[in-house]
Amino acid sequence: MEFTHLHVHTEYSLLDGFSKIPKLIKRTKELGMSAVAISDHGTMFGVIDFFNEAKANDIKPIIGVEMYLSPRGMTQKDAAYDRKPFHSLLLAENQKGYQNLLKIASTAQLEGFYYKPRVDHAYLAEYSEGLIVTSACLGGDIPRAIAEDNEPLARKRLEWYLDVFGRENFFLEVQGHKIEKLQRVNKVLFEFAKEYKVDVVATSDVHYVRPEDAKIHDVMLCLQTNKLLSETDRMKMEPQSFYLHSPQEIAAMYPDHPEVLSNTMKIAERCEVDLGTTGYHLPKFDVDPKYNDEQAFEQIKIETERTNQEKLKKKQLKNIGSDSVYLRELCWQGLSDRCGKNADDPRYKEQLEYELGVITSMGFDSYFLIVWDLCLKCAELDIWYTTRGSAAGS
Repeated sequence: MEFTHLHVHTEYSLLDGFSKIPKLIKRTKELGMSAVAISDHGTMFGVIDFFNEAKANDIKPIIGVEMYLSPRGMTQKDAAYDRKPFHSLLLAENQKGYQNLLKIASTAQLEGFYYKPRVDHAYLAEYSEGLIVTSACLGGDIPRAIAEDNEPLARKRLEWYLDVFGRENFFLEVQGHKIEKLQRVNKVLFEFAKEYKVDVVATSDVHYVRPEDAKIHDVMLCLQTNKLLSETDRMKMEPQSFYLHSPQEIAAMYPDHPEVLSNTMKIAERCEVDLGTTGYHLPKFDVDPKYNDEQAFEQIKIETERTNQEKLKKKQLKNIGSDSVYLRELCWQGLSDRCGKNADDPRYKEQLEYELGVITSMGFDSYFLIVWDLCLKCAELDIWYTTRGSAAGS
């Protein structure tokens, strides 16, 4: 039985999640699952710890966030209308999606914060590329409309998601907790899925790892809401089933709908985000297309190998591109400007070609062009800048 948890709150959902990342990953592996998601409430603080821990244990990390959506615009902050934002589960399918998640999470904190970090539907649509989205828990805008017996509104909201994300990137989400309102919502969601031809995924809204962790999680909720354990009129998550279920437990909840498990695997297979730090991750400098010259690339390779034989050894030169050609043009021009008639001295030429070869072999051509561009702008704006030393130069 294969299944992936896509709706998981770690310890970084402060005073709301009690899934400590090492324990979460260990339990995921014990239950025979190959992947798991992180979807903290309105924040991505735990993503790097989660990614590294999952990778270290051969578990595929799926990067996401359960974002808060303002009922109106995210800049509107009226307690009568805006205190209860909707929930929306967002998962990064690729690097672009991850970048959009970062943008959404940052804007939610810096511009949309009102009791909770929020964005609105318009902002979500603007940064929808690379994202896989579900209807989320009972706090989602579609489930909430269903729970309030407003099916026309639920349909309108569903159609908005389909228009923005497309059927391939939007999923209706069902949860198996024994909550009367949730069972009613699930029934309608399955009906919507059939009518609109939308896939359904099962989640268990994980807030802690094991069933016995529910008591500690309840204490956290009391701290969050400033209540006593003895008080009956307070926020509680009952029944105490918001733990990391096994695939077999999830399957038992949906005997007539095995697809809600297999669909989670389809999402897991699609999500490919690499946050590893191996190698350099430098931006590319935009160069005029005229420098995209295969003949020039080959000449650079010949000169680099000739002047860097000992340093390069058997290293393959895969980094030669239009930025390499442009950097050389600037450097040869600079040599001429500084040395005048002596620029033809073979010693200067040999030394410059050697140093350029080192830069190219390390893949740093764009980096040097970026710093050159920054220095030009500083000179234009009469800003002082230094020329050597990585700490001072940065």
